[in-house]
Amino acid sequence: MKVLKFGGTSLGSAENINRVINILTDYSQKKSVICVVSAVGGITDKLLLAGKQAQNKDQDFLNTFSSIEALHYKIIKALNPDKNHTILGYAEDKLNQLKSLLEGIYLINELSPKTSDKLVSFGEALSSFILAETMKHRGLDTAHKNSQELIITNSDFTKAEVNFSITNANIQTYFNSVNQKITILPGFVAKSNLDEQTTLGRGGSDFTAAIIAAALKVEQLEIWTDVSGMYTANPKLVKQAYPIEKISYKEAMELSHFGAKVLYPPTVQPVLDLNIPIQIKNTLKPEAPGTVISNDNLSETAPVKGISNINNVALLTLQGGGMIGIPGFSKRLFETLAQEKINIILITQASSEHSICLGIDENDSEAAKTVIDRTFENEIALRKIDPIIVEKGLSIIALVGDNMKNHQGVSGKMFSTLGKNNINIRAIAQGASEKNISAVILEKDVKKALNTMHEQFFETQTKQLNVFITGVGNVGERLVEQIKQQKKYLKENLKINLRVIGLSNSRTMIFDEEGIDLKLWKDKLKTGQPATIEQFFEKTKAFNLRNSIFVDITANSEIANLYAHYLRESIAVVACNKIACSSDYENYSLLKRLSLKYNAPFLFETNVGAGLPIIDTLNNLITSGDKITSIKAVLSGSLNYVFNNFNASTKFHDVVKQAAAEGYTEPDPRIDLSGVDVARKILILARESGIEMNLEDIVNTPFLSESGLKSDTVDDFYKTLIDDEAHYQNLFASAEAKKCQLKYVAQLNDGKASVGLQEIPEGHPFYNLEGKDNIVMFYTQRYPEQPMIIKGAGAGADVTASGIFSDIIKIGNL
Repeated sequence: MKVLKFGGTSLGSAENINRVINILTDYSQKKSVICVVSAVGGITDKLLLAGKQAQNKDQDFLNTFSSIEALHYKIIKALNPDKNHTILGYAEDKLNQLKSLLEGIYLINELSPKTSDKLVSFGEALSSFILAETMKHRGLDTAHKNSQELIITNSDFTKAEVNFSITNANIQTYFNSVNQKITILPGFVAKSNLDEQTTLGRGGSDFTAAIIAAALKVEQLEIWTDVSGMYTANPKLVKQAYPIEKISYKEAMELSHFGAKVLYPPTVQPVLDLNIPIQIKNTLKPEAPGTVISNDNLSETAPVKGISNINNVALLTLQGGGMIGIPGFSKRLFETLAQEKINIILITQASSEHSICLGIDENDSEAAKTVIDRTFENEIALRKIDPIIVEKGLSIIALVGDNMKNHQGVSGKMFSTLGKNNINIRAIAQGASEKNISAVILEKDVKKALNTMHEQFFETQTKQLNVFITGVGNVGERLVEQIKQQKKYLKENLKINLRVIGLSNSRTMIFDEEGIDLKLWKDKLKTGQPATIEQFFEKTKAFNLRNSIFVDITANSEIANLYAHYLRESIAVVACNKIACSSDYENYSLLKRLSLKYNAPFLFETNVGAGLPIIDTLNNLITSGDKITSIKAVLSGSLNYVFNNFNASTKFHDVVKQAAAEGYTEPDPRIDLSGVDVARKILILARESGIEMNLEDIVNTPFLSESGLKSDTVDDFYKTLIDDEAHYQNLFASAEAKKCQLKYVAQLNDGKASVGLQEIPEGHPFYNLEGKDNIVMFYTQRYPEQPMIIKGAGAGADVTASGIFSDIIKIGNL
């Protein structure tokens, strides 16, 4: 004999009820089946609402009743299109009784617990009869039995206590005599020994099924719902969560207590006492294996079985020096809350005895504060203890597993994982049995915490990176294309799941928490919401995703000024924009400190050499204990391109225009040609070498004509290049006469930096530097004579994008 229980969602529509009928038909081919059902989905809540409305003299109770009536008739009609008069007659009679009861509540303006039980019992009465009679009508060997004739309780209405001796005898007697293959019973409802209608409280239908399963000592109890078992985490919050195949009773109880809604622990106690396994199955996917809950030996299974959470938690803290060494404080505290029927979810106490923290439902927090302060009024007045401190907006997350006690480092891994994502822990609780490690965190961090811990404990170490890109012009577009191209490779080979969550240009921005489709991003951006720098930050912050990375591919100082805000939210920053790192030293230093404090990487490799690993190499030298003595470099791919293509037969204006068209200069070429861009780059290298320096400390010897330096607009600047062609030809002629090449060189020596145009002789490493290439020579204590040289393309959209991409991947590998 099998006992199956179907919840409200399994009976929420005619389509789902047909699924239930198919399941019961299949099962009955092998052995007799007992089926316990809840009310149609949502009906119990509507019954309670109608009762409350009637009690409050709100005539909307009639509208609520009409919706209850309409839903049942809709289901009956869909299940029995040929008009089953038996079902229609029963439903009409029951609904008339329900309406009369509601009208009575309205008239006397009262809804007692006794009447409430009578009211809500209509849900299961209707659902079980509709199911049973439909099956009979289809020729299935089915009986309908009212559970109120079997389950006997006391008169503690809304949560009646079962008289198991009488109930078990009733169940055994009835099922020993029943002949039908399938028996349908309403869950949740019972009768007192005074023949009054009662209910079994929250999870009452599960309780009904467990009572019957235990009384008959069946092999297994099956609970059918709308999910495929108990999951490793809430699948609505953690997309990668998956059903747990096998779990112990104690693990299931822990997960259920901490928010896993599939099971309500007290209701399955009858089967737990007899070691009867429980299987959680999905009505919508009956082929799925579900979860088996049992006391079988599970010692070989993973140490952590699941992660769960409870929201709407308030943390109460009772503290004060007067508590130390004084017995009785805890007793008085717990008694005070017990008298007010306030449930304690979590308890933690410092070994110093200076404080006790309690987690309770946030809705009870004000009442709890009032009664506790009243209880300890005298001690508070004498300043032995402080008034109770209440913190709201919190949640409890719990790591659950029987085998955690046999594995070292589980709690350390949990807390370090949370810490790396800047999730602050307000309180911790762990029992000596080590089946549960709980932490109190801000409710806004729950989704990030669950996903972070799930990634750590349940996934094949695939790290999810959530990227927000602002600036999708030439370089930004190439970066998005590179990410799209490499996405599969990163996941398969580096175990990095890289998702672009936000994109913005100067006009519009788009977001998708599940990741923007990179095949359609251009079209989506055209119709995106209006872009503002502040709103992009606020949206990125509001998503609160783990391993978030903000990528700045602009030259906007306002965006650079927001880096500190991103870092304070533990959002990593990858900057192509040089403004922040070349700003005032105090700001640069602040960003570095924030990066360390909030465990948010701040990377800016492309600030100096596009895709060349210049900063990375410099940092590796310093980290390994080497010391930089001097740096000599050609750091402007755009200037190198210009002077490699400028000669006696070309026009300086035309070469600069071509460089701009190729994307080798900034939109305003004065930034490159004035030497400011190179000065910023050597400044960044100086700072990364450990030297405190500002931009004004760098000697910049310009090569532009005086009118070029004074030009007000880009157009005016280009005009000066035409007018002052002779000036630029003289520079070329001077170098050519000495058989030299013109190179714009940056230098750092003895803590002093300079930039300027130099005539480089044959044989020098800079002489044959071609096209848009950059070169950097690091002279160090370990490389005093033959410098470490890095050389390659220092400009261009593709190489710059690859440098940004490299920084993103570097964060993924941290």
